[in-house]
Amino acid sequence: MKKVEVVAAIICFENEIFCVQRPKNKLSYISRKFEFPGGKIEKGETEKEALKRELIEELNFIPTKIDDLFVTVIHKYPDFELKMHSFKCYSETKDIQLNEHISSEWLAIKDIDKLDWAEADIPIVNKLIEDE
Repeated sequence: MKKVEVVAAIICFENEIFCVQRPKNKLSYISRKFEFPGGKIEKGETEKEALKRELIEELNFIPTKIDDLFVTVIHKYPDFELKMHSFKCYSETKDIQLNEHISSEWLAIKDIDKLDWAEADIPIVNKLIEDE
C-alpha cells in the first residue's frame, strides 16, 4: 500500500479554528470533505518547512506562530496510508484566501465536529474537543 506523509495546520484566531473544504475528487472518501490545510512533505524539508510552504501555496498565508507537534495521525484509506503531522498555528486575521479549497469556515472548537470531515482529520478534531 502506498504511504503518504503530510502536514496539517490547525489555524487559530481568537477562539476559532479555520476549517477548509476539499474540492471534488475522484476518490469519493475525500471528495468535498473538510480538512485542516496542508500537504505533502517534500524531500529535504522539515515538517514545519513543509507546513509553511503548503500554507503559502494553498492560502497565501504565513502564520504568526507555529507550536510544536499537536498530534500525528496514521490512517488507512482504501488506496493509501496517510501519516499526518498536525500543528497549531496562529493568525492575526480571519481574512485568508482560498487557492485550492472550495469553501472555509471559522468555527469554535465546540462546533467543529458538525462538519463532514475527512476520516484522517477526525482524530485531530476529537483531540481539539477533548483538550478544550
